[in-house]
Amino acid sequence: MLLDGHIFKYAYSIIVYMFPKDGRMTLTVDDIPKQWYNIAADIGSPDILNPGTMKPVTAADLSPVFCKTSVEQELDKTHRFIDIPDVVREAYAQFGRVTPLQRAYHLEQYLGTPAKIYFKREDVSPTGSHKLNSAIAQTYYNKRDGSEHLTTETGAGQWGSALSLACNYFGLDLTVFMVKVSFEQKPFRRSIMETYGGKVYPSPSPMTRYGKSVLAENPTYGGTLGTAITEAVEMAVSDTTGKTKYAIGSVANHVCMHQTIIGQELIAQLNELDIVPDHMVACVGGGSNFAGFAFPMIEKKLKGKADTEFLAVEPSEVPSLTKGELRYDFGDSGCITPMFKMYTLGHDFSPSAVHAGGLRYHGMNPIVSELYHNKIINAVAYPEEQIFEAAVTFARTEGIIPAPESSHAIKGVIDLALEAKKKNEEQVIVFNLSGHGLLDMVGYENYLRNRKNPAVQI
Repeated sequence: MLLDGHIFKYAYSIIVYMFPKDGRMTLTVDDIPKQWYNIAADIGSPDILNPGTMKPVTAADLSPVFCKTSVEQELDKTHRFIDIPDVVREAYAQFGRVTPLQRAYHLEQYLGTPAKIYFKREDVSPTGSHKLNSAIAQTYYNKRDGSEHLTTETGAGQWGSALSLACNYFGLDLTVFMVKVSFEQKPFRRSIMETYGGKVYPSPSPMTRYGKSVLAENPTYGGTLGTAITEAVEMAVSDTTGKTKYAIGSVANHVCMHQTIIGQELIAQLNELDIVPDHMVACVGGGSNFAGFAFPMIEKKLKGKADTEFLAVEPSEVPSLTKGELRYDFGDSGCITPMFKMYTLGHDFSPSAVHAGGLRYHGMNPIVSELYHNKIINAVAYPEEQIFEAAVTFARTEGIIPAPESSHAIKGVIDLALEAKKKNEEQVIVFNLSGHGLLDMVGYENYLRNRKNPAVQI
């Protein structure tokens, strides 16, 4: 039986109420950005130094490590926008871009806050995080520039998973050095990488000279991202044919640039809703997730077109921004990489075995470091227990189990929303849900086992 006109209007009003315009904002594949934003052309970037000469690196210095195009992009401080090749945009579309912008209504209601909370859903990619954005780009350029084999590091396994998928897509071999503590905590991450064709070794490993030396000194060492980077770079530069190159998951400027499709999509979605956020929040480890999310809006703020506040959230266990020192340091533990001017805890820093393995890096992207030093962005650090408390709260309100890394941003958002409640101020808070936590359940299990009611206390 067909609905009569009055009933239909009533039913339609319910649908509109239940699914308001700002409940979820999606764009089409035609809206995938056609260029990446290179913030270094607007604000500069500290020189990368050759540790042998302590002078700025040249393309020749970096060419044994990275492919030709990655080197050019890393050193580019001139071009504000870099064209995204059509084949890369096609791969972005294949693997889920444009990602939705969603409003966290139930979290707002649970917190009793007047703040409006939105989140950009990078968790919906096939590998579960934002990492594909640079993995696709770097793999394509390596294939085009003649590489046949890539090496890389991975912490929690999200970058290794993304690069494994990208290498399979473009037809390159891949070797992944996974931080040993994460290798043991997250076996299914390893399974994903191997399913896509990647070869995965726990780092430190017996596959490299550096790995052997670390194991000889401490056979039970759990590893760090710095150690895994040394092994991956060593393997790349040891190939005298030049067919093996290294691909990096964060920290480097060209990686941050590739991630800016997140922030550009976000701005287009916010424009559709006629919203300028009061706060933007993202977790931060090496910097690529935060940079990709925030850099396009930071450009607007620098030009006086936005008054948004930016918050980078890191683990108390690895507080590179909030407790680190701004200076030149190696990007790896074995001191074979160039030196970056960044907030660092020291290249020999060995963090505890936190479950947010993607945030266990000792240093920070140089541009993110400069933005923090110049007070353009803010930073805060939280301990792991508070992070899982926020993660469980988000899961129980929004139905999405977030990655431990992303849950740092959620904790920052909850604190901002509660502050807005205290002041009775309507704020707009946007954060990046950089990945899902469905392969991080060991961390959740450990937390839940030790907490009777793991939910935020209001």
